[in-house]
Amino acid sequence: MTARVLIVDDMLANLKLLEARLMAEYFEVRTAISGAEALQICNSEPPDVILLDIMMPGMDGFEVCRRLKSNFKTQYIPVVMVTALDHPNDLLKGLEAGADDFLTKPVDDLALITRVKNLARLKRLTDEMLMRATTREQMGSVDAVGGAVLQAGRGGRILLVEDRKAAANRIVTALDADHDVTYVTDPANALIEAPDGEYDLLIVSLNLEDADGLRLCSQVRSLDRTRHLPIMIVVEPGEEARLHRGLDMGVNDYIVRPVNTSELLARVRTQVKRKRYADFLRSRLEQTVEMAVLDPLTALHNRHYLNSHMKTLFEESADRGRALSVMLIDVDHFKSINDTYGHDAGDEVLRELALRLKRNIRGIDLACRLGGEEFVVVMPDTSIDSAYLVAERLRQCIAATPFFVGDQNGSIDVTASVGVAALEFAEDTPDLILKRADQALYCAKRDGRNRVVADAA
Repeated sequence: MTARVLIVDDMLANLKLLEARLMAEYFEVRTAISGAEALQICNSEPPDVILLDIMMPGMDGFEVCRRLKSNFKTQYIPVVMVTALDHPNDLLKGLEAGADDFLTKPVDDLALITRVKNLARLKRLTDEMLMRATTREQMGSVDAVGGAVLQAGRGGRILLVEDRKAAANRIVTALDADHDVTYVTDPANALIEAPDGEYDLLIVSLNLEDADGLRLCSQVRSLDRTRHLPIMIVVEPGEEARLHRGLDMGVNDYIVRPVNTSELLARVRTQVKRKRYADFLRSRLEQTVEMAVLDPLTALHNRHYLNSHMKTLFEESADRGRALSVMLIDVDHFKSINDTYGHDAGDEVLRELALRLKRNIRGIDLACRLGGEEFVVVMPDTSIDSAYLVAERLRQCIAATPFFVGDQNGSIDVTASVGVAALEFAEDTPDLILKRADQALYCAKRDGRNRVVADAA
């Protein structure tokens, strides 16, 4: 993957070294030699990731990070603190300033590329989430959106797999203040727990005594229900070969023992954010797909879906010589309902009719709202005689029980007329069957409404 990376360091040698490493991986790189220059670049051309040296004259990295995170335009840019300092207080100070990750000099190539890729993906997810958050509730104010994003890395559900009690207790203690941690010792139990626990992150020790942590990672990646679960592995120094294998199979991040609490918190926060943003985007995508094929008022399929799907059902029935029938349903005197009780009452009638319709057909039948007060049901493997019986049952269900249309109007009597047609002739097409059902519906209306008429051709 590629991304725009800004390197900020007052030492030219450090700039050139990091720039060469990142450009070798095809990242687009810009450099700045001071905090002021970095802030100017971020305001004019925001990067995807910032590598920020801490020890700089004038304005140090902590202050630059604080200013970036306090500006709505730049607060979502991931910041990696690059430092020769490894004292816990310095890392804690970086976290408090808003840093998303840490790299210690001399910078390890694998750590550099892994961190930058992780945070670049996080930035893209953040951008996509903010772009899609278009409702008044989500985008009503800068503070509301900013607060939601900044809190996204906290309160995560973490599943830890570690069979050494002391090592597990250190990790649980480090994370417990910000996250809900479940600790198991057996990878088999983790495979049972992970799909059902709605976890935001799986942390796996690669030094389990009686099991292979990488095998667990592979199994988690292969299961549909855990495919998108972020995985972090805990490795011992010098385990580069196993670490590379883990990253190749889809592990998202790693941390080397002895585990630094501040570094662990930063890495966990990044992975929890990624998981939640990805879940949000998948949810929005599902909603978008639903909106494209569902009628928003009745939750039945819409006309667009009918036009594409009825053709498939028709072709399958025609090719196999099987029956196919269509019902066309129209609410009687619907304009009068709207005029007398109001459009809200009319909407309630349509919603309730859709519910009664679904209760009287099979799961394989295709129910759609054509528009207005007109509905259609396509019934595979159904003869016209059987379709007539279903239509009559539906008509009786509609007429038998009044429709509740709100406290002010109470309940009103509603009836519907139904036309039925079927696949009968070699020259039939979906349009011809619908036309015959429409003609049958017209006859039902002409003959007094509240009745079913089959194929008036």
